[in-house]
Amino acid sequence: MRQPEELREFLRSRRARVTPRDVGLPWRADGRRVAGLRREELALAAGVSVDYYTRMEQGRVGNVSDQVLDAVASVLRLTSEERRHLRELVNGRREAPARSPGPSPIRPRAALREMLAMLDPVPALLMTEVLDIVAINRMGTVLMTDFTAMPLSERNEIRWLFLDPHAREVFADWEETAIETTAWLRGALGRAGASTRPRELVEELTARSADFVRFWAEHRVTYCTYGVKRFHHPEVGTMALHWESFAPTADPDLYLVMYTAPTGSPSEERLTALAASALTP
Repeated sequence: MRQPEELREFLRSRRARVTPRDVGLPWRADGRRVAGLRREELALAAGVSVDYYTRMEQGRVGNVSDQVLDAVASVLRLTSEERRHLRELVNGRREAPARSPGPSPIRPRAALREMLAMLDPVPALLMTEVLDIVAINRMGTVLMTDFTAMPLSERNEIRWLFLDPHAREVFADWEETAIETTAWLRGALGRAGASTRPRELVEELTARSADFVRFWAEHRVTYCTYGVKRFHHPEVGTMALHWESFAPTADPDLYLVMYTAPTGSPSEERLTALAASALTP
């Protein structure tokens, strides 16, 4: 699916959530078969022509003004993250070079690898925007899985999340994590430019995971770079860990993700015990 098709599906899904009454239009009992707003109703409420909106939804116009995008977003009651996603789908971003199938063989700087190792016993990893794992430290491997033992094409967090049954044991709230990660991938797709990697992941997961198909059809989008995830490890039990994501200034295409436990919490005690256990031969 090319980006214009992604735009069309996204806008259709958002139109389906809003009724004519929501935007002050009369509801016509005319046997309508369209859920939510028709294109002509959205165009009327947003103050643009039906022809222009139709072409915009189909990806057949150039850059769209902020005024029009704001009007459409307001009618559709988009969240701030959905508004950002809409802008990126409509107006795009600087084109990235097309990639060959599979993840690019990104090699982080030696200093970044050393920093990752020195963060131990804090679980940490380096990943790309589409969650290809570039490097992971010892405690990251203990907490999740050994991505470095996988073929390069399989070292991806969302791929592991949906296709490896072990991931459902690692994440105590697997479905919540899967929904959030799917929403991140949709945002990455909107920012992809000419890169084929996000679409390759979507196509593989669509073919192999019914759960992914279900979550992807919801058209959720997120750009959140922090939060709390609950991990389960058979040796210590369940831990609620805070995660933060940072983009190194010199390597803006990479994200450093770290997991920490609140000071003095049971989760800190368990994470400390797990780190000590992992050091025991």
